Amino acid sequence: MYPIKFENLYYDKIWGGRDLELFRSNLPEGKIGESWDIACHKNGMGIVKNGEFKGTRFDDLVKAQGDKLLGTKIKGNRFPLLVKLINAREKLSIQVHPDDIYAKEVENDSGKTEVWYVIEAFEGASLIVGTKDGCSIDEFKKAINNGNLEKYMNRIPVKKGDVYFIKSGLVHAICEGVILAEIQQNSDITYRVYDYGRGRKLHINKALDVVNLKLKGNRSRGISIKKDGYKKTYLCLSTEISLELYDIQIEAVEKSDRERFYIFTCVDGKGKIVYSGGFEDIFKGDSVLIPASLGEYRLKGNMKLLKSYVPDCNKVENSILDEIRKF
Repeated sequence: MYPIKFENLYYDKIWGGRDLELFRSNLPEGKIGESWDIACHKNGMGIVKNGEFKGTRFDDLVKAQGDKLLGTKIKGNRFPLLVKLINAREKLSIQVHPDDIYAKEVENDSGKTEVWYVIEAFEGASLIVGTKDGCSIDEFKKAINNGNLEKYMNRIPVKKGDVYFIKSGLVHAICEGVILAEIQQNSDITYRVYDYGRGRKLHINKALDVVNLKLKGNRSRGISIKKDGYKKTYLCLSTEISLELYDIQIEAVEKSDRERFYIFTCVDGKGKIVYSGGFEDIFKGDSVLIPASLGEYRLKGNMKLLKSYVPDCNKVENSILDEIRKF
């Protein structure tokens, strides 16, 4: 197999803009809020854009290639992750997502935990992550009814390179002035609790079922390890998603994992992914799927890449400890 790219799936949103044109030349007309770039969902199905499988639907590729694509530890007939770029020119709704248990029982779907990486932050860029300290559930409910929920929200300024882990149950919102990469569970369930009077449907009862005001949204600083030719930072680790940042100055030599696929998303610069059968160029904004059976490959260039995957947490923890173990 080979590193696989998919066609960009664009979505017009009332809060969207045109900022993806900073590094993309294929935007359709409209206020483009989302680009689904690694997507195997009923609401957005990726089509392979390169190589032998060009033109193949993502779900058909999964059926045909199975473990060679996904890995031996990724079970089921549902691809587990969804990778988006989001351009917010106005605030998104204040919202919350369910966990797997609630989503399965109520929506017959998977839950939605996600992680954000800020690719660009314009003047006044900010995010809402959780509530201010001391906000009780009663205050939260009253604020929804009174239309003054914003004053209880933990709104924070952000800059390029900031990372936030958004656990299911954490109330949140992307605010105006950002382009970010969102790596999430493969779910499209959003419960809006406040939408600034824009008239869209709210989901207050379901949101109150799943919201957890004890959750806090803190910036992920990560653990960085310097290697020859690059620096690697472990940013987030959960059962749903592992996220790492590769800051490539020259190259990084990597090997695929027979147990799981990887996804690389370029958030700055450009380069190549070189493998035994050739190479794939990768530019800012691109996402590439690394099949479990690819073998050795090299990340070459001057670029920053996010590596996302569904982890074996013990394996990742041990890989970090191996960097410092002296026994």
